[in-house]
Amino acid sequence: MSDITLDPMLDFTDKVVLITGAASGLGAMLAEQFSERGAKLVLGDIDEDGLAQTASMLEGDSVTLRCDVTVESDCAALTEAACEMFGGLDIAINNAGYGHQLAPVDQLQESDYDNMFAVHAKGVGFGMKYQLPVMREHGGAIINISSMAGLGGAPMLGAYSAAKYAIVGLTKTAAIENATANIRVNAVCPFFTMTPLVTESGLIDKIDGMVRRAPMRRLAETEEVTSAILLLCSPANSYMTGQTIAIDGGVSAY
Repeated sequence: MSDITLDPMLDFTDKVVLITGAASGLGAMLAEQFSERGAKLVLGDIDEDGLAQTASMLEGDSVTLRCDVTVESDCAALTEAACEMFGGLDIAINNAGYGHQLAPVDQLQESDYDNMFAVHAKGVGFGMKYQLPVMREHGGAIINISSMAGLGGAPMLGAYSAAKYAIVGLTKTAAIENATANIRVNAVCPFFTMTPLVTESGLIDKIDGMVRRAPMRRLAETEEVTSAILLLCSPANSYMTGQTIAIDGGVSAY
């Protein structure tokens, strides 16, 4: 562990944390921050090279596994790895996702809907299918990564928006179903953040317009989103479940 001084609320020593989409962006930074705070990590992504790079930056125990979240058996294997390597699972962050080419709703293709719902809705659903039974033994926390596109309209990203709304529905349902088992299930809904979804897509050309929409007049930095997720995962945050937390620089305040 690094020399950082840990606030007890953010001390994850020996907690077993599973993160999908851990090869880059939010997932990679979450892995680094949890590792600095003593967690044992189980990391999944389809990008095995990126996973290896993430793992190389970590200080504590970790295991990586190729995981396509659209494949149920891959999601099962990731949770099984947590149990086999570290004896259980305390926190799961269902983060894997990506966008589609910009297009208005009347020009979206069947493949846009298929791909978005497979990764976001099925991916989160498959993840929780295997995470929840393990957590019922001792409680835990699940964070599902939705989006501001899951709380409002997202022009030119209609299929993405619909799939992110599905994550909100799954989150609220799972939270109600598992509340008495001391499993907290919440979703975070970031506004546009400087991750590959923005920097490596057509959205990069629309940054000025995005910035004008935000009262803080800037996009979020990745660390600002991951820091909020850490707070939500804290064992001290024991009475919050079923919530969709906007991390949006004030956009939803309009």
